[in-house]
Amino acid sequence: MYSPDTTKYLIHISLTAEGVVEKPDVVGAIFGQTEGLLGEDLDLRDLQRTGRVGRIDVQITSKKGETTGEILISSSLDRAETAILAASLETIDRVGPCVAHVTVASVEDIRVSKRRKIVERAKEILIDRFEDGTIDSNELLDDVRQTLRIEKIGSIGEEKAPAGPNVLDSDAIIIVEGRADVLNLLRFGIKNAVAVEGTNIPKTVIDLCEKKTTTAFFDGDRGGELILRELLQVADIDFVAFSPRGKSVEDMTRKEVIKTLRNKVPVEYVRDQYFEDSAELPLELKAARAGSDEYEGADKKSKPAAGVKRPREVQMGPLTIRDHIDDVKGQNLARFLTEDLTVIRELRSDEVEKAIDTLDAAASGLIVDRPVDQKLLDRLVWKGLSYVAARDFKGIIKRPLSIRLMKMG
Repeated sequence: MYSPDTTKYLIHISLTAEGVVEKPDVVGAIFGQTEGLLGEDLDLRDLQRTGRVGRIDVQITSKKGETTGEILISSSLDRAETAILAASLETIDRVGPCVAHVTVASVEDIRVSKRRKIVERAKEILIDRFEDGTIDSNELLDDVRQTLRIEKIGSIGEEKAPAGPNVLDSDAIIIVEGRADVLNLLRFGIKNAVAVEGTNIPKTVIDLCEKKTTTAFFDGDRGGELILRELLQVADIDFVAFSPRGKSVEDMTRKEVIKTLRNKVPVEYVRDQYFEDSAELPLELKAARAGSDEYEGADKKSKPAAGVKRPREVQMGPLTIRDHIDDVKGQNLARFLTEDLTVIRELRSDEVEKAIDTLDAAASGLIVDRPVDQKLLDRLVWKGLSYVAARDFKGIIKRPLSIRLMKMG
């Protein structure tokens, strides 16, 4: 209809003819009745020939012997010239043999329409296309600190085992599976982790286990269990921290890592899960050593003397699995726990079977001061529990992989 590159204005003209006419009749009337009306400079044919006026677009319909419609003419003239041209069109009084009435309805400034579209599109781009550039000081600081931590990863021993910068100087170390696990712990400020990178445990790591309080912290899958089994056979491990089932250490959040390390258990509570015959376990692993917390900056905890329970009212912070075991052991009690180690129900140990059927779906584990047999274990697995700590496990023929067994000793 018009060239968007040169058009400034678009003239909208209303047409009414007292009879049936066609488009060629309207175009002929426009040229015929305006010819010579405005002089040579504003002659419509010359203006079209030089491109200062676009072609004439006629849109009409005929109904009941009357024709109505709209005429559109684009113009690149200035405002005054366009106004004169538009006014001249209103002098048309006949189209073909019919009486006609022509009125200028409006003169649209194409540039205004373009600007309106530009503004609307700019709003869309501003809202939808711009990346969020909001500056958060805390995020900037975290990014810088994280970079510093990751850059400090090194290696130790002839095997070049990936390790945090504080492994050799710290009294306690954390053994993880691979380099990515060490990096993830460094992001959270835990600088005393060392990776074994497979089931072939490096001699450097074995030697460190002899000298330091050691926690094994592997992925919660079959591979992690195999590495833990190998580690328990060749090294002196003090504690085991269990990752959630199917969760990799490298993918865990800070909260998940700290919570898992806080809930570590002494190695004697879990060794029977990995060794059918306790004779397989090296003698030096049978004595648990009380050690300091593994991660940097944590307060050290001391182990209570044998037979002495810590007063519950003076304990600080949330209970750990070890705390629950200490409370239940020797008391003929059982506790069902949630994932965050909150007690759902505490009852006598001989009432566990009755309680299973009405157990809350949020239950994640059981601490019970009694032996657990295959029948009870199967019911706990069916209920979806992920671990059970008991005085003993008797007659267990089939050990499900979905539940961890911890022996109180």
